[in-house]
Amino acid sequence: MNSDNYLNPHQKPEPLLIVISGPSGVGKDSVIKRMKARDLPFHFVVNATTRARRKDEVHGEDYFFVSSEEFDEMIKNDDLLEHAIVYGDHKGIPKEQVRQALESGEDVIMRIDVQGADTIREICPQALLIFLTTQNEQELVERLKLRKTETKDGMDVRIATAHKELERIKDFDYVVVNPDCQLDEAVDTILVIIKAEHHRAIPRKVTL
Repeated sequence: MNSDNYLNPHQKPEPLLIVISGPSGVGKDSVIKRMKARDLPFHFVVNATTRARRKDEVHGEDYFFVSSEEFDEMIKNDDLLEHAIVYGDHKGIPKEQVRQALESGEDVIMRIDVQGADTIREICPQALLIFLTTQNEQELVERLKLRKTETKDGMDVRIATAHKELERIKDFDYVVVNPDCQLDEAVDTILVIIKAEHHRAIPRKVTL
């Protein structure tokens, strides 16, 4: 048998590219913030966006808030791994940030919408895709309403989009439920998934 088929049990683990996705309102940002607060050893990708900064968000930590002109320049310079228009605003993932983190051996975690996860799946089939969701669709609708960040028309669009995105669960590797007031349980489940992935007999090998 070819010796290449054997795995060295002491080899350095391959870094993972971990995508946390799901509909608007499932708590992607909250999960990421809690993971950061627990000082977990991951590189958390900071996305670029043209949307307005919310009052509790910090530039360079939650997002890079840029103008439409700056975003267009990033696209022109091929600086983005993936980008899309999400609810009328541009969002994108800085390519070099991800590459540098992977090259350093860090697991990389990015939070993106379902549309963006499709793109990452195409350009990096070895990415680990986690779908974050609520206990049921009604809970998701209530969360969106409680945010009070949208007009009625904007809210209707988000709810309709979320309904379609919930049907995409089967396209992901894992599903994690993020119930109200149980954020740490959701984070713990994600950590169990990541740990299990690092114990795969044939590890994922990410190339970008």
